[in-house]
Amino acid sequence: MQARALTPLALAVSVPPGLLITAILVVNNLRDIRTDARAGKRTLAVLLGERGTRREYALLVGGAYAILPFLWRVGGLSPFVMLPWLTFPLALRLVRGVAQLQGTALNEMLAGTARLALVFSLLLAVGIALS
Repeated sequence: MQARALTPLALAVSVPPGLLITAILVVNNLRDIRTDARAGKRTLAVLLGERGTRREYALLVGGAYAILPFLWRVGGLSPFVMLPWLTFPLALRLVRGVAQLQGTALNEMLAGTARLALVFSLLLAVGIALS
C-alpha cells in the first residue's frame, strides 16, 4: 500500500545514494575541468578548482557513509541498514584515486564510483528490507 506521503525517513534514506550519484557527476567534471575551463564553461568544478572539486568528491562519498548510523539510531531502522559499510574499502580506494589522478586517468574512478553507487544502494535496499 502506498502512503502517498514523503516521510522524513524516506527522504533521509534517499540521501546516501543521491550523494554517490552526485559523486559520479563530480568525478566526470573533474576529469574535464581543464578543457571546460579553456572552453569558457563555468561548471562547479571550474569554479572550485581541482583541489576544491577533489574535496567535494571526498565529502560526498564520506557523507553517504556518515548518514547510515543516523538511519539506524535515529531513523529506527535495524542495524542491517549498515550493510553498505561493506563497500567502504572500495570507497576509500576511489577517494584516494580521485585525489591523485588527472584527466582521462580518472575514467577508472568514474566507472568505480558508478559501481560503488550501485552496490551501496543495493546493500542499503537489502538492509531496509531486513529492517
